[in-house]
Amino acid sequence: MAVAAGRTGRPTLAVVGATGAVGTVMLQILSHRADIWGEIRLIASSRSAGRKLAVRGEEIEVLALAEEVFDGVDVALFDVPDEIAEHWAPIAAAKGAVVVDNSGAFRSDPEVPLVVPEVNPHALRARPRGIVANPSCTTLCMIVAVGALHAEYGLRELVASSYQAVSGAGRAGVATLRRQMSLVAGTELGTSPGDVRRAVGDDTGPFPEPVALNVVPWTGEARADGWSSEEMTVRDETRKVLGLSALPVAVTCVRVPVVTAHSLTLHARFESEVTVAKAREILATAPGVVLFDDPGAGEFPTPADVVGTDPTWVGRVRRALDDPTALDFFACGDNLRKGSALNTVQIAELVVGARA
Repeated sequence: MAVAAGRTGRPTLAVVGATGAVGTVMLQILSHRADIWGEIRLIASSRSAGRKLAVRGEEIEVLALAEEVFDGVDVALFDVPDEIAEHWAPIAAAKGAVVVDNSGAFRSDPEVPLVVPEVNPHALRARPRGIVANPSCTTLCMIVAVGALHAEYGLRELVASSYQAVSGAGRAGVATLRRQMSLVAGTELGTSPGDVRRAVGDDTGPFPEPVALNVVPWTGEARADGWSSEEMTVRDETRKVLGLSALPVAVTCVRVPVVTAHSLTLHARFESEVTVAKAREILATAPGVVLFDDPGAGEFPTPADVVGTDPTWVGRVRRALDDPTALDFFACGDNLRKGSALNTVQIAELVVGARA
């Protein structure tokens, strides 16, 4: 499917879900990257129609989501709930737009490529439905680093534990953490069973347990045999992006009291023996990765330092003590930028670049 230039000679872009947490970051990113777009249309629910948002130094009025807003659109970026994307993305595609969707609605669809530009840009070529899917924020915060190592060594198994920021649950997640922090700040809570829960009350927002002064070993919905939907998503997406349909992947997802930036510990086994020196060289030169790894000097990535930046940051690179083919390392990335908005924009730029 070719992308045609709009009246300005540049393609027309639509941002659907422009007023949400990720949509807000998306507009910031569009304002700071190369200006390849002609008209940019901002689209949201009827509740937000008429608002004006800044992008590329201009104030643009938000339009209500409707079929006609996709007339003449070349690329449409979607950041909306699954059920809305499932209904409206095919409509936008039928109007001639290439849809880049950040929801979970199409990630497992065999006719929809799941793309990370630094890892599998070739997958973008075949998009029979006119839709391209963006992986989940958890997958995106580690897959660029994992993919770089896989290209050299050949990945044969991955074990991951995530430490996920509350912004992964949207504005409600951030509001919940801030409310709970105000209730526990300056107290001696966290020293006896149940004291934090009693202080914050039964309103735990989008989380099953209090998140302030706590970690919650659960994200997503229940799946078979005790797994969560988020854990299965990371497993499935890793396989699809790397093109390894039978790759053994075990994931445990944990919510932590961090506003923005997901972290993961990773144990990766490869087809051949690895060395720390070579792994560090690969990571230090991989596009989209920053190696920050000198624990003796207190240098390793943390959410407090990574938030607001674009790369995947990697540290604590070690060869496994009992397996010369395995590496253990720590990855950290802003879940609203590379984990959502940035990867979506990068895919859109690839779509446009393919026609040049």
